[in-house]
Amino acid sequence: MSTAISTRNRQRSKDWYQRAQQSLIEGVNSPSRGTAVYAPGPIVLERGHGSRIWDIDGNEYVDFMMSFGALIQGHAHPKIVEVVSQAMADGSHFAAATPAEVEAAERFRKMVPSAEAVRFTNSGSEATMLALRLARAHTGRTKFLKFEGHYHGWYDAFCLNGHSHPANELGPKDNPTRFPDSEGIPATTFDDVVLAPWNDLETLETILRREGRDLAAIITEPIMANMGCILPRDGYLQKVGDLAHQYGALFILDEVVTGFRYAPGGCQQLYNLKPDLSTFGKALGAGFPIGAVAGPRTILDRMRWGSAMVLHYGTFNGHRLTMQVIATNLDLLAANDGAAYKQIYGVGDAAVAGLRDVFRRRQIEAIVQGFGPMFQIYFTTREAIHGYRDYCQYTDTAKYSRFVHGLLDRGIYMTPSNGLHWIISTAHTMNDVETLLRAADEVCAELA
Repeated sequence: MSTAISTRNRQRSKDWYQRAQQSLIEGVNSPSRGTAVYAPGPIVLERGHGSRIWDIDGNEYVDFMMSFGALIQGHAHPKIVEVVSQAMADGSHFAAATPAEVEAAERFRKMVPSAEAVRFTNSGSEATMLALRLARAHTGRTKFLKFEGHYHGWYDAFCLNGHSHPANELGPKDNPTRFPDSEGIPATTFDDVVLAPWNDLETLETILRREGRDLAAIITEPIMANMGCILPRDGYLQKVGDLAHQYGALFILDEVVTGFRYAPGGCQQLYNLKPDLSTFGKALGAGFPIGAVAGPRTILDRMRWGSAMVLHYGTFNGHRLTMQVIATNLDLLAANDGAAYKQIYGVGDAAVAGLRDVFRRRQIEAIVQGFGPMFQIYFTTREAIHGYRDYCQYTDTAKYSRFVHGLLDRGIYMTPSNGLHWIISTAHTMNDVETLLRAADEVCAELA
């Protein structure tokens, strides 16, 4: 059955992209939006409502990218629009204490089990940077362990092995080859970074026997979201936390992607984890820039003013308008005993099951990993992708890009980067899933 939808005519997007290149590097403000991912260039978007977006040519798409997960309530949720309009009328920001930041923090603490206190930042990158600074101050150590393929923002020390590389260049598991993600970072910055493969307890224990006593922290995503959607093995995250404490290091859970998405308290609630520090962003702000660090007062109190404080300034910290959005967003997520999560899981699980059925019927070698709020498709002969090295060796990322470009031509909006993930918001419906599956079936017929 044909989708009867074509979004191939994107001439105005092409024209605007050419214009943008005169003023912006690559015509965009982040490489993930440009020709590194989209061919022959990005789709230039103009407006959005609910689960739908429209480009400047007037083409309509079902949006399954949702600003990389930031839009948990979809586009232009009426309650959030109302709150933003009212907040703007009274002044968007004062760089001063406001009731709004207290109300946002109170709701945050009520939902996140580990949050005795919270400090708001302006992005996930700022949040993870602050968490590491707190861990170093608290432990008196400088080194930390991060995992291959995990992304914790673009702060210098985190920019190591965040992109895929040929499998034969990765080096031994217990001493991985180190690939800086950016130029302009002093090589000495990475002297304090210990690298390990994820989802591999045996190798992690080997590395910790060698390096563990020097670590201020182990930082991890609960679900590996920088290589699509890679789930932790049973009990793995709990063991990582135990090992961190065994060596006197803090356990930092980076929930910038997963926080407020998988459960009211994020993956730490879902997997019953007890991180020392956790970081948040994306879904917390429902489309507005935000980051947060949460944890016990014994650690966060180190930011109190004094001669031995952990410094954290920011003119836009606790931005009044954003704080009001956060309070409204968290109220919506908590309403009716978490009905929003039941809806997200129902729609997401239907999409996962439907895509698996399409690949099976079309005899396409592909798997769909994840569940409910977030998932990813891998073109592979493997039954599962368990980590960075699996992703680098066994996934056909070029085929995935062709698949998504085919969907873009049929009214499904998604990033062609296999390292990201499909997002379900409260605005998505079963009708959106049906539209996706019809389009996917057509594209698979061409791929087969």
